[in-house]
Amino acid sequence: MRFASAVVAVGLVALDGGVSGFAFSSRGGTSTSTSTNTNTNTNTNTNTNTQAQLTRTPVFTGAFGKSRPYGASLLQSSEGGVEAPPTATEEISAETTKEEAVSTEESADDAVEAVEAVEAVEAVEAVEAEKEEPLVLEEVPPASFEVTSSESGPGGGQVHTLTVHLGFAGHPDPIVIETGKIGRQAAGAVTLRRGDTVLYATAARDKDPKTTIDFLPLAVEHQERFSSAGLTSGSYNKRDGRPAEHEVLTCRLIDRPLRPLIAEGWRHETQLLSWVLSYDGQRSCNPLAITASAAALWISDVPLLKPVAAANVGYIDGQLVLNPTKEQMKKSRLDLTVAGTKDAVLMIEGAADFLPEDIMMEAVTFGHKAIQVLCNGLEELGKAVGRDKKYDTLPQPIEGLQAKVDQLYSDKIDAMYQQTADKSAQSSEMSKLSKEVVAVLELEYPEEKNAIKGAFKDLLCRRMFHQAKETGLRCDGRKLNEVRQIDIEAGLLPRVHGSAIFTRGETQAIATATLGDSGMKQKIDTIDALNLKRFYLQYTFPPSCVGETGRVGMPGRREVGHGNLAERALIPILPSEEEFPYSIRVESLITESHGSSSMASVCGGCLALMDAGVPIKAPVAGIAMGMLLGDKGGLSDENAVIVSDILGSEDALGTMDFKVAGDRIGITTFQLDIKCEGLTLETMGRALEQAREGRLHILDEMEKALPAYRTELPPTIPRMSSFSIPEDSIGKVIGPGGKQIRAVIEDFQLTNMDVRED
Repeated sequence: MRFASAVVAVGLVALDGGVSGFAFSSRGGTSTSTSTNTNTNTNTNTNTNTQAQLTRTPVFTGAFGKSRPYGASLLQSSEGGVEAPPTATEEISAETTKEEAVSTEESADDAVEAVEAVEAVEAVEAVEAEKEEPLVLEEVPPASFEVTSSESGPGGGQVHTLTVHLGFAGHPDPIVIETGKIGRQAAGAVTLRRGDTVLYATAARDKDPKTTIDFLPLAVEHQERFSSAGLTSGSYNKRDGRPAEHEVLTCRLIDRPLRPLIAEGWRHETQLLSWVLSYDGQRSCNPLAITASAAALWISDVPLLKPVAAANVGYIDGQLVLNPTKEQMKKSRLDLTVAGTKDAVLMIEGAADFLPEDIMMEAVTFGHKAIQVLCNGLEELGKAVGRDKKYDTLPQPIEGLQAKVDQLYSDKIDAMYQQTADKSAQSSEMSKLSKEVVAVLELEYPEEKNAIKGAFKDLLCRRMFHQAKETGLRCDGRKLNEVRQIDIEAGLLPRVHGSAIFTRGETQAIATATLGDSGMKQKIDTIDALNLKRFYLQYTFPPSCVGETGRVGMPGRREVGHGNLAERALIPILPSEEEFPYSIRVESLITESHGSSSMASVCGGCLALMDAGVPIKAPVAGIAMGMLLGDKGGLSDENAVIVSDILGSEDALGTMDFKVAGDRIGITTFQLDIKCEGLTLETMGRALEQAREGRLHILDEMEKALPAYRTELPPTIPRMSSFSIPEDSIGKVIGPGGKQIRAVIEDFQLTNMDVRED
């Protein structure tokens, strides 16, 4: 006989200082508790305050395996049982009840036999899993690329095709990039194909620059079309709508390595668009989206300094695997996306299962080798297309301006940095000097306000680097590897399942954890499938946390990205759903910000989980590393200054934001953004080691505040019970149109009841 399992989320209510649990007993005697895999009676209510319960509502505490029809369960008490009043659940016919009562003994025997059979199958599967052969990767041709041209475009136009064999075992499909056939009116347009996956990417710019702005106006959009996988959007009008969170994250992956390589001073509105047109379901499209957008930008007239490409790296059975398949990723301890030029790394992003720093460095080096092959091919494709870059609208350096600013304000900036003041005082002084330099030099350099501000910012960067390099002290007086003071308080919100406030210097986060049943899982519709996320972290950055006013509402792209980063840091420490059947939501509200609020969310989120009694595998902490360079336009070198626990000003004026999270053994997540032309692997190794030291210090502080997770769940958390029923009884439990199961939930005040096949 086949069985189905039912999971009951039991609501809680406080009565006279106690807590009552609401559950119900199964109909018939064939149910077995899935927690013990035996047909024994299990009392699901441990509260003995029965008088208070009786005045509140019927509470059925009969064992799930007891032979008793719905509506006839007993309310257990220390002084004897009391029959509960009739409920809607009595709508099940009396005839069905009698039939099940007659078959109780036989069904119970069948249940025991079924459980024993399942255990035997599981034992065999476990043995087979141990015998599973190690990963064997398919041999492929050596790394190579070829650029061909033909007159096969519309109207006999030129079509240029780049075919790249990456030369990595297990990656047999070449990457084929083609331009000239589609999207000819864009500044740059390409199609990229790998196997049966096809992406289309364009780069476009406005005709005239925006001379009144002092930043790069770059916008990136990415869409995974449902039709690419033979699907249709589940929305009301069946049309692909606004970007989902995973598409927003891909947009950020495209933006971050390209932005620092567009020529300084480019002020044309520039837009990168990409679509997944065909999807074979084999591998992630994210590195392809980065490479396709970078290729479109490279062959356009937008002044991108070097070709950029990306790769995905997994770590399976002790092997590094390039662009692993979805099936291979299920066994991978690493999900790493690397982007860069042929000379250096520009961006890394990903998650790991407590991998040590040396394996991380190997993985980055491994991925960069594939990037070098792609970038060499893209260089040749750019030559074949032959489009000149547009440099004539870039502002030219004003002779003598930078020297003048250096002469007038070097000493004042040094004095400001040496004040070791807090954020408010230093920001106020910096703003004062910025206005002063414009007022002093605007008469001498009319209509060059942006250039004056740029020269002042350049001086701020160089003097920050000089002070750190020469004195070993930073602009707030800390040593290069010193972490700011940490203050922690757990359990501060009385009705919340788990809560913590984490303060590091002038960065502060209030984190909360909420536990629920399967109905609380987050549903995400993708071209792979409808994904149900059991754990998710949501990050909120209100303008008040930096003393400003602004828009409040739907999360922006930055909030989505920071929340996803902190979420990935915590996933490896969570117990499995079999061990801990709750869905988990963590929220991080940033209440103060002066550097790395995402890593504060990791620390606060971990503490909130521990406060909620989630049996985590190990505490994790996160830290953000920075890098100061004398020349922001070049590559990192041995003169680069690595700083731990960066300030907001060090992030704004420095050249690197490298976030790393993990436990005492290894890394769980990482994210690298830079503002120079690249980060050498040697410098990255230095940053990882310094990050490890800072992470261990933060973990020590967290352990002082909360040494371990709570051994008992707080009384505000719904209790769950699970049991088995015969498969042919599922319809009776659910009822027509779900009528019966809704009645059970309502009558016994359950939070939810979930029925599914084992």
